[in-house]
Amino acid sequence: GLPFLPGCAIKDPTKTSFHRSQTLDFKNGYAFSRLPREGVGGDTLYENLLSQDELDDLCTKGATLTYGQVKRPAPSRFTPAFVVYDKKVLKFDAYFQEEVPISPEEHYRIRQVGIYYYLEDDSMCIIEPQVKNSGLLQGKLMKRHRVPKNEQGDYYHWKDLNLGIDLTIYGRTYRLVNCDSFTKVFLESQGILVNPPEELVSDPYTEQRRTPVPKRIVPAGPDPFRQFLTYDTKVLRFYAIWDDTNCAFGDHHPCVIHYFLADDTVEVREVHKRNDGRDPFPVLMRRQRLPKIFADKNKNFPSCVLEITDHEVQEWYSPKDFGIGKTVTLLGRTFLIYDCDKFTQDFYREKYGITVFQPVDVTKKPLEKVPQVIPPYNGFGIPEDSLQNCLSLFPKPPRKDIIKMLENSLKVLRYQVALESPVPEDKNRRFILSYFLSDDTISIYEPPVKNSGIPGGKYLKRTKVTKPGSTPENPIYYEASDFTIGSRIEVFGHRFVITDADEYVLNYLERNAESFPAATVQSIRDHFLPRKVVVETTSSGIPKKDLDDLIVEVQKELKLQKPFNTRQFHEAFHHFDKEGTGFLDKARFLNICDRFNVPTSTILLKKLIDSCSCDDNKVNYRDFLLAFPS
Repeated sequence: GLPFLPGCAIKDPTKTSFHRSQTLDFKNGYAFSRLPREGVGGDTLYENLLSQDELDDLCTKGATLTYGQVKRPAPSRFTPAFVVYDKKVLKFDAYFQEEVPISPEEHYRIRQVGIYYYLEDDSMCIIEPQVKNSGLLQGKLMKRHRVPKNEQGDYYHWKDLNLGIDLTIYGRTYRLVNCDSFTKVFLESQGILVNPPEELVSDPYTEQRRTPVPKRIVPAGPDPFRQFLTYDTKVLRFYAIWDDTNCAFGDHHPCVIHYFLADDTVEVREVHKRNDGRDPFPVLMRRQRLPKIFADKNKNFPSCVLEITDHEVQEWYSPKDFGIGKTVTLLGRTFLIYDCDKFTQDFYREKYGITVFQPVDVTKKPLEKVPQVIPPYNGFGIPEDSLQNCLSLFPKPPRKDIIKMLENSLKVLRYQVALESPVPEDKNRRFILSYFLSDDTISIYEPPVKNSGIPGGKYLKRTKVTKPGSTPENPIYYEASDFTIGSRIEVFGHRFVITDADEYVLNYLERNAESFPAATVQSIRDHFLPRKVVVETTSSGIPKKDLDDLIVEVQKELKLQKPFNTRQFHEAFHHFDKEGTGFLDKARFLNICDRFNVPTSTILLKKLIDSCSCDDNKVNYRDFLLAFPS
């Protein structure tokens, strides 16, 4: 809290570092100044909440006088020269003349150079652009440094440079002829009148070497080496196809035929493609003279083991035997020439006057796609599964609707069906048809009935069932909307009639009524309507809680009676309920109870029977059987 005045400052004796932080820096190749991040000796600088203009005003404030405060202008910020002129270079195009005393073809040489003057430190360097095959050590002729101007110790300055002047550096005189736009603008901004540019002088010996050398005129007389000297390194190139399809495992082989004009020899090279399955031997026929027509010779002459001489050949292959569209037979192999290169075209145009060089199309035409014939359905599995054996060697299972399977997992619609059959024993058989919503499959189960002569159990395993009239090519499967009360379902030649449904079917159809026809939903509703009316009537006579209490009391009383088979008791009621409504006539109900020696005369059982009875002399045996758990 002490003022910063002499005698009030506290000096830290342990402080040994008094350096100042750096305020000049480079960013993205540009020099800039920044505020110090640390104080003297690394002390922490607290953030100043005043702006730079306010700080400048505070620096210029003097002593407060009676007539007001005297303001002095803020000093200009100092910027070093190497920051202002960083990466600013003056470039001059120049040349100098060099003597050549040891060459009879040239007496002097003109060498073009570039003179660079760096404004940041007044240094200079001279660079000569490299010329191919010049034989000279070119590049940087003088490294960057300050160049002395005279013996008094003065150095060259940018004020000494201008166009059209001679500049002597270390005994060598350079003629400045031109400069770039930045150099011209800079010199004119500093008040220097820039001279007009001059033409850059080229080297006479270099220009002489660039002139084409006249060709030697070959004498017209007979010369044994004339063909070799004229056509040396000149080769005719033809692109051909070797058709080897007549042989086993044959194919079309692309080849290149080289005809050497120097000695009339022919070479054939096979063009290999990547992963073509052939051995990588590029030369199909080595370079040699190829015979076209053989002379008459003795049949017993062993020509197969001896080299062919001129006496055995009547005519050799020549350039006139080759051309686009022609077929040539070389050593027993037939080649079709379909194209050639530009040098070959120019040769035939100049030598034989041929002007048409239309390439022959040898691309393979795509084979006609044979339509796939699907064999008829054999009856095993579903048609989609059997179809996979016709599509691939290793059949894959048909793709399933995963979203449908996940949404309808464990959702099953169960119906009670009866079998339509002329056999009398099949009239009383009842089946449970289960429709799985996840994959539209159907399974049929027959509940076993004792002493019926039919074992029951699984009647049809889970599979898709097609509708009558559908074809194996376009199968139409049963859907949930096809199952209504009284509808007939044909399953592999067996006809079933739907007689009842689970209550879950009605709940599911009502929740998803927009996905099913109105007739299907109304059929299930009409079937369950009488049952709902009876249930409402029964529930209105006695509360559900009282019914549950009554059932508990009846179960306690039955424990004192003689035990009997409750499972057969349940099966007897279901057996006589042909339609599966859950109601029986009261007489039939009492008859079944007497057969199993159920004491219906007791007060509790009479009360239970009355609570389960309806107005139309029927008994809801399902509520009654709750007192007899199986």
